[in-house]
Amino acid sequence: MSSIRRSASIASVLAIFLAGAASAQQAPSADSVQDGAPEQIGDIVVTAQKRVQTLSEVPQSMSVLGGEALEQRQARTIADYAALVPGLSFESGNPGQTRVVLRGINAGGSSPTVAVYLDDTPFGSSTGQTNGATLAGDFDTFDVERLEVLRGPQGTLYGANSLGGVIKYVTVAPKLGEWEARGQGGVETVQDGGTGYFGNLVANVPIGDVAALRASGFYRRSAGYIDAIGIAADDVNHARSYGGRVSLLVKPGDRLSLRLTAVLQNVDADARNAFDADPATFRPITADPFTGAPTGDREVRYQLFPDHNQVSYRLYTGTLDYDLGFATFTAVTSYSRQVATDRSDVSYNAAGPGVTLAQAVSAGFYGLAPDAYGLYYPNRSTQKKFTQEVRLASRNSDTLEWLIGGYYTNEPGQLFQRYFPYDTATGRPVTPVPTVPGFADLVRVELASRYREYAGFGSATLHLTDRFDVTAGGRYSHNNQRTTQTLDGALFGGLSVDRARSREGVFTWSVSPRYEIAPRSEIYARVAKGYRPGGPNVIPPGAGPDYPRQTDADTLMSYEAGIRAETANRTFGIDISGYYLDWDKTLIVATFQSDAGPITADANGQGARSYGFEATATLRPARGFSVLTTVAYNHSRLRGDTSNGGRDGDPLPFAPRWNANVSAEYSWDWRGTRPYVGADLSTVSDRLGNFNLAYRDLYGRRLTFDGYATASLRAGVTLGRFDLSVYARNVGNARGIVSAGTFQTRPNEGIEVSPIQPRTIGAALGIGF
Repeated sequence: MSSIRRSASIASVLAIFLAGAASAQQAPSADSVQDGAPEQIGDIVVTAQKRVQTLSEVPQSMSVLGGEALEQRQARTIADYAALVPGLSFESGNPGQTRVVLRGINAGGSSPTVAVYLDDTPFGSSTGQTNGATLAGDFDTFDVERLEVLRGPQGTLYGANSLGGVIKYVTVAPKLGEWEARGQGGVETVQDGGTGYFGNLVANVPIGDVAALRASGFYRRSAGYIDAIGIAADDVNHARSYGGRVSLLVKPGDRLSLRLTAVLQNVDADARNAFDADPATFRPITADPFTGAPTGDREVRYQLFPDHNQVSYRLYTGTLDYDLGFATFTAVTSYSRQVATDRSDVSYNAAGPGVTLAQAVSAGFYGLAPDAYGLYYPNRSTQKKFTQEVRLASRNSDTLEWLIGGYYTNEPGQLFQRYFPYDTATGRPVTPVPTVPGFADLVRVELASRYREYAGFGSATLHLTDRFDVTAGGRYSHNNQRTTQTLDGALFGGLSVDRARSREGVFTWSVSPRYEIAPRSEIYARVAKGYRPGGPNVIPPGAGPDYPRQTDADTLMSYEAGIRAETANRTFGIDISGYYLDWDKTLIVATFQSDAGPITADANGQGARSYGFEATATLRPARGFSVLTTVAYNHSRLRGDTSNGGRDGDPLPFAPRWNANVSAEYSWDWRGTRPYVGADLSTVSDRLGNFNLAYRDLYGRRLTFDGYATASLRAGVTLGRFDLSVYARNVGNARGIVSAGTFQTRPNEGIEVSPIQPRTIGAALGIGF
């Protein structure tokens, strides 16, 4: 994988040239009941094993979040619902660009460790060539039936990149013979920030007796809360998210069904969700770094050139199911396109001791005053993906159930990056770009890649008795990769084109015995293997003999056991799982020496380990009243030193040791209405940032972010077709850090950090037909 695919790596290259229970389970809502009647709690239905089952039949740890519960909380993105899932953490500095971490499995880098699915369709890159770790797919949750979060490696049924697990968005399917329409609109305000608003619509239209169309759309303007100095603007990190989903279901008979779905989503942000901070304390800067003017206690970022970030998703999928009698044949075909465009000011990236990149370019290349020109950096990442999966699944049986299938993916990607000067006096681009004769650009970098994978998989469940069964499966995956890196521009001194290829095959497997203690109560164990593809590294000129030509796949072995149980009347339930994970050949970002100086590349480390537990307790003491408590403990550690600042025994990045959540809900009938109230209290412990040798050398420690706790409140009333609700998130206005930029890339060798959203208060009105 390319050594200069990440912006920080490109900056370093330029510097060289210039210097020379189901946890958080929300059961589907029960049908309306008569006053005084006992509340009916339905079984939670999931598709974790690629067949419809109840949660109690699945011998592995997973969480299920119901769509109605997400909607009541206005939980629209991963950042909104992460606290509800024990063992789930994230890193995010931009809307729509989020790194997801499950059970602490994260070592930085640009390749994902958690797979994201929309229904039966994988989304996002299988590699890091187009920054797949932070572009995994953060879909809006409106009109989603449920989220399934599968923990631990899922390599048997879900393949590559599921080392930590899988996040699966299960959308609401079109409903035959039913007319439905509903909408929702709302407004919210952020502490010391701006005002946001949103609107959602969905309609279900039957087409005769054999088909139905379901269409939904959403628009959301998120309020900003970070100010800019330099260009002097308030709340610059506001964002717009909009999109929709259209799904057609055709079912001409009992045996055949065809579902076609199109998903479109866009996220537009005018600045990163980050402010400039003191790198030692992560407190906001207190003065303009150039004029010295005080900034007070505001969270501000210095900008002379406006940032802009945009992410777009396009996904088209078709699912065919045909009942053959003895088994069901399923074919899932999909095409997706994901584009992320970032424009950021990189003037302050360090080009050497006490020298910024802009100063080096202004004085060293143009012969001007050191601060005459700044540099901005457009970066465009495009990932296309075609997938085809076919499988044959037996009928549900009390003796033997089996599933076999095949999978293919073809993923061309492109990363395109340039550097442009802008006039610091006006904040406007310098056009035409002044270079030298024969060069149209200062810097132009292109990385074209292609990933192809073929896989065959199978799984079987043998019911040895009416209470004891064993599930086992395996998958063989083979991939071919190629990449071409093009460097051009005056600062590189000419055109260079380098190519690399790789191929590898990996076998993954799982075994899961399960014993039913009593109805809806079971114990289980699971041993499973997962993997993440390695890939080729383009060899830069002057690279030393230790520079890796190719990285191997990293693999993870999981050993897990758990218990899931409910009382007979379902008033109390527990879900507890413990695990030990052995991560081998962990993919990391490493530093190597070359003739031009230090350069970075993907490499295999010595590995890591992770162990811990997740626990959930659900209490339903009365009709309409429930309390859900979750807690997770994780101890994940690096094995062996790394050249980018990691030390043997270091905690893995953005993997909190503890996270916990308590949720309470109460609803009741009152004079023909249905009022409801709810509250969440969440806490997360200290986390460490990505490995960074420069920071460790200067401060003698890793980037460390304090833990924090947040509280959320909500209340509403359903009256006939109408639903009115109010809510407050982060009631105590806690200040938590969820991401940090690269050290020494901000004015005065500072750092930018991304906070959680401050106190947010909102109201929403919904109507249904």
